[in-house]
Amino acid sequence: MTDRPSEPPSGRGLRPETTRRAVVAGGLALGAAAVIGAAVRASGPTVWPDRPVRLIVPYPAGGSVDLLTRILAEKLEARFGQPFVIENKPGAAGNIGVAALAASPADGYSVAAATVGHFAINPFIAAQAAPDPERDFAPVSLVWELPNVFAVPGRLPVETLADFVGWAKRQGRLAFGSSGVGTSTHLFPTLFAARAGLDAAHVPFRGAAQTIPAMLAGDVAFTIDNLTSYMSYIEGGQVRPLAVTGTQRWPGLPDVPTMAECGWPDFAMTSWAAFVVPMGTPPAIVGRLAAALRDIAADPAVRDRFATVGARALASTPEEVAARAAQERPIWRETVRLAGLAG
Repeated sequence: MTDRPSEPPSGRGLRPETTRRAVVAGGLALGAAAVIGAAVRASGPTVWPDRPVRLIVPYPAGGSVDLLTRILAEKLEARFGQPFVIENKPGAAGNIGVAALAASPADGYSVAAATVGHFAINPFIAAQAAPDPERDFAPVSLVWELPNVFAVPGRLPVETLADFVGWAKRQGRLAFGSSGVGTSTHLFPTLFAARAGLDAAHVPFRGAAQTIPAMLAGDVAFTIDNLTSYMSYIEGGQVRPLAVTGTQRWPGLPDVPTMAECGWPDFAMTSWAAFVVPMGTPPAIVGRLAAALRDIAADPAVRDRFATVGARALASTPEEVAARAAQERPIWRETVRLAGLAG
């Protein structure tokens, strides 16, 4: 008896039902692969980032948001091996930059540094078309907080906040600078001037990088602005800090009292920021970026760099960002109303 020849691998010689089963099985495998592939695409790329990431700063170069974002961008580049390219898009109290972020593709390649103003102030300003923090962009992680500083030109003949109030009343009308209508740097001085009985005119700028030269030139007499932007000028003596808005004295300025210590207990508020992405960005990407920011915030070298310029490094979950914003919105809404800016 001779051996039967082996059947060819091409499938010739298979019974029809066997062939049909093979075709069906192959189709099911292809279908499963397609479903898995779709799921992977929905959750984000397997490797992110694989190209440069745009990092929007909604304020001018040289201010606190720009400075601190650049420190984080440097660390993110080292972590991921891709450039995080800073793009300054200032204007309209930071709304222009965040609106550009909200209009970007939700693919993980556009990120922005949004401040407390974007989350809890700008939406209540009647004259502004501000992005909706609950609809237009999604939080990733808190990244820093810092007190504001009540700052005046170093040449003014005042040493304390009480000295300044007395001096300002003798001057009559004076001006204060801010980073734009509706920002905390506008609301704080407006309320202070009203409660202190000062005749103070608001001069809005695009950021501290413009406010500081105006102050040094004598065009504005004071501001209540982010400490980070002013630290080098304070250390150089061009600007004098009269108080900080935190609940405690800032470690880098131990001799400068809090607003509460100066008799102004309603001014104990800090400024903070979070990284945000367009709504709909894949959760896998949000999670990977949040994890990187958490590690960066825990780096002692980063914490020291932040402290040197007057800020505290933070990290959080996206849910914690949303919770903080929700907690502070009622306070800021009332402040907007008292400043006469609400609709």
